[in-house]
Amino acid sequence: MSKEFENTDDLSLEDFRLLAEAWRAGRGRSSSAKRMAQHPAYREIVSMGQSAVPFIIRELKRQPDHWFVALHAITGIDPVSEPDRGNIAAMARAWIEWAEQTGIDIHDAE
Repeated sequence: MSKEFENTDDLSLEDFRLLAEAWRAGRGRSSSAKRMAQHPAYREIVSMGQSAVPFIIRELKRQPDHWFVALHAITGIDPVSEPDRGNIAAMARAWIEWAEQTGIDIHDAE
């Protein structure tokens, strides 16, 4: 696993799941990524920094969703190609591939 993105005590899997569910429940049916990223639970996940990345990637594997703003804010990169922008499944695949190439442990701990 990349040392840079190791899980720390800053964020447990349970904490992440609770925040992710609060975000999903509170964001409504917005199609605006910017608006979704302004939700307090989403911002709290982003504030956890690099320790959140493995959880987010695992969540993308389980259920692709709008985690891309968070990943970009935390990592400073964007592995999504221009033709894939707007395609949630393709964007998720790009981030999952990036994580695998980076050495981030993206296998479920359960």
